[in-house]
Amino acid sequence: MYIEQFKLKDLPFRLSPDPQFLYLSKHHARAKAYMESTIWFTDGFVVITGEIGAGKTTLIETFLHELDKDVVVAQINQTQVTATEFLQAVLVQFGFTPFKMKKAELIATLNTFLIEQYAAGRKVLLIVDEAQNLAPRVLEELRLLSGVETTKEKVLRIILAGQPELNDKLDSPELTQLAQRIRLRFHLTPLSESDMQAYVLHRLEVAGSGGRKIFQDDTYPTLFRYAGGVPRLVNTLCETAMMSAFNNDRDFVTLEDLQSAIEELRWVEYAKRGSARDTSSTGSYRMDPGATGTQSAGPALYVGSRGDDVVLARIVVAKDGETVGELPLRIGRLVIGRTPDNDLQIDSRFVSRHHCQILTTREGSVIEDLNSTNGIVIKSKRIRHRNLNDGDVITIGRHELLYVDDRVHKADATGSHTPAGPPPEHETEPPAE
Repeated sequence: MYIEQFKLKDLPFRLSPDPQFLYLSKHHARAKAYMESTIWFTDGFVVITGEIGAGKTTLIETFLHELDKDVVVAQINQTQVTATEFLQAVLVQFGFTPFKMKKAELIATLNTFLIEQYAAGRKVLLIVDEAQNLAPRVLEELRLLSGVETTKEKVLRIILAGQPELNDKLDSPELTQLAQRIRLRFHLTPLSESDMQAYVLHRLEVAGSGGRKIFQDDTYPTLFRYAGGVPRLVNTLCETAMMSAFNNDRDFVTLEDLQSAIEELRWVEYAKRGSARDTSSTGSYRMDPGATGTQSAGPALYVGSRGDDVVLARIVVAKDGETVGELPLRIGRLVIGRTPDNDLQIDSRFVSRHHCQILTTREGSVIEDLNSTNGIVIKSKRIRHRNLNDGDVITIGRHELLYVDDRVHKADATGSHTPAGPPPEHETEPPAE
């Protein structure tokens, strides 16, 4: 990867929510303070909203990382569930095996657990991410849970985090009682241009820049114009620009590198995109684990197709031996994970929020683990980073991704034997546990 050329110790713009890379703008610091207030006050919900990529998940991970040991936490990320499934998921987080329990038993078990934790001097916190997907019945169940109390105070603290439509849902007439229980609401806005520059410099410093100027001063206005101060978009554009500089054998990023990255990603200026959650793009796909042979567009962060119009390779997605979809690879980055903001969404509990990414250039494709829980496996070996070869089968949870390199097949058809990328010995394995 390019980190050696830039003399860095880590990738500065990875998408995984790593607390050490958190940049606390004034807005983010305020949202974090609201989260922290739940530990001391139990008289209502705290609701944090923000557009896709605004930094909600990184804030949550940082907040969790700093909690005292006397706080018992349940974190729910899979929110397209029934009320019973939600209660089961919460109990699983608390160490129970509740799948044969009926709803009344689930509620009784949870209530007893909450009272026991209070009696033992422990605080109980429930964090629900992607809460905009919760059905009204599930939200009503949450309201009832929040009412569990002793003679002195309520015993369950709740944080709801989600996209802006969560506010619309909470303000609907059928959820009036729940809305009255909300103590604090906060909406994360994109970074200002000055905050965005400080954000980029902070991530580079954490990655080991040592104060070196990696992005030239004239790149920041253009970066802001196209990424709009949305952290995830900033990360994507910065990493693609660094790849461009790497390909040009430079250890700093010029405006030319940034423009090249914008062209590869096929981005328009952020102000011209409308909503960052526009779904008119074909750059993002959702794979439903129960679907067969179907592929449907999901929420997209990018306008138009990725990189060149030329398809250089393909990913064929299968589950239990049956193909469920196919996705073309063009120049640029494709992120795979469980949530809708990924380019390829695999809706499975075995897949992390942002599980891995595939970086494609004209020469080849590289897959990289994004600190996922269950990892990525190729040829029975768990790997962190590997140059992909035609025919590689990538196992992610219960899904298999077949990598088909069209460059190799075109070369075979013309009699050329130019390799598509470096040999597999460039893979990196995780350290032994």
